[in-house]
Amino acid sequence: MKKLALHWKIIIGLVLGVIFGIFSSLNGWSDFTNSYIAPVGIIFINLLKLISVPLVLSSIVTGVASLSSTKKLSRIGGKAIGIYVGTTTLAVTMGLFSVNIIQPGNRVSSEMSEKLQKDYNSDLEKKFISAESVKNRGPLQPIIDIFPENFFTAASSNRNMLQVVFIALFLGIGLIQIPKKEAKPILDFFKGLNQVVIKLVDLIMVMAPYGVFALIASTMSTIAGNNPSEIISLLSGIGFYMITVIIGLTAHVIITYTSILKLMTTMPLNLFYKGIAPAQLLAFSTSSSGATLPATMECCEEKLGVSEEVSSFILPLGATINMDGTALYQAVAAVFIAQAIGMDLTFTAQLTIILTAVLASIGTAAVPSAGIIMLVIILETVGVPTKGIALILGVDRILDMIRTVVNVTGDASVSVIIASSEDQLSIPVD
Repeated sequence: MKKLALHWKIIIGLVLGVIFGIFSSLNGWSDFTNSYIAPVGIIFINLLKLISVPLVLSSIVTGVASLSSTKKLSRIGGKAIGIYVGTTTLAVTMGLFSVNIIQPGNRVSSEMSEKLQKDYNSDLEKKFISAESVKNRGPLQPIIDIFPENFFTAASSNRNMLQVVFIALFLGIGLIQIPKKEAKPILDFFKGLNQVVIKLVDLIMVMAPYGVFALIASTMSTIAGNNPSEIISLLSGIGFYMITVIIGLTAHVIITYTSILKLMTTMPLNLFYKGIAPAQLLAFSTSSSGATLPATMECCEEKLGVSEEVSSFILPLGATINMDGTALYQAVAAVFIAQAIGMDLTFTAQLTIILTAVLASIGTAAVPSAGIIMLVIILETVGVPTKGIALILGVDRILDMIRTVVNVTGDASVSVIIASSEDQLSIPVD
């Protein structure tokens, strides 16, 4: 009998997680779910995060060193960053177009608005504290933060992934500059580390269906508690906002990614989406493009035919700075909140949102709900009261899952495009 593919196992885990979450809520099992089911999902995410830093470090070092020249590095890196910024700009624009057409904020009643702000006010305070520390930084602080003063400090947290990327690039460039004989022992070490990490990915992914089940079940339980009607009440209150975000994200995937893949590669679209499906499902359940990175790399190399040289450089970079889904959501959320409280954002203000969202997406950590913190800054930039974020906090987790799928799909699309342009794409025969 043919073995069931991983993405089907993950889908089964996801569906069963939804069913169990609802069943748990109906029967008052929320405490049991949070205490005994949720930890399985937490362990799964922690294992993925555990290998993220060594994966990014080893893959980028080996990837850069294999390029053999800084000229080739700058060419590939320049292409990637150009496409990343371009797709992010299109994503924000598409989000603004959707929210201005649908106008979901005008559909929220004043009673519901007050209720949501009251319910999520405590969560909002925590976000304000984090955002305040980001806002108070100097204009060049994000650039300064890229350059760590200590390697071990940088590698101690997944939130410092930009620093890890810089260290890896720096080491890789250094290896290119010295004779191959002297570089070989160091390069062999990182190649060996990379191979070990890849094997660990395979082991961790065996747990994926169970981890996804636990994550989805605990998410449902957290939202509903022991009262499933809370989900219905929440969704009915800001359903149009959710629909607007989902329409924008779907349109971006269908129009932007499909178009650039069609125009710039010979990759069959059905093969691309089938190949990246396991990573997309994992992104949906973890809400973290950083945690999904090992699976994304595996899918791109084994299912899509992207060379290791390209994937090991482009994908870690993308997981760090390419946040199309997050940027689109931030644009929609900013205008939605303005509409809900009766503010009319001018054309100039919306252009400001595009610029700020693109820049903010680069610095957004590849972890769950980090986009909310950056949203606070975007709202203050255009003069929208930040307390309005309370309107969307209740459904942020759900939308975070969807926008992370878009982020991961964007990373994979760019890796295929770059590989194709560098003649390093071997399209598998289906």
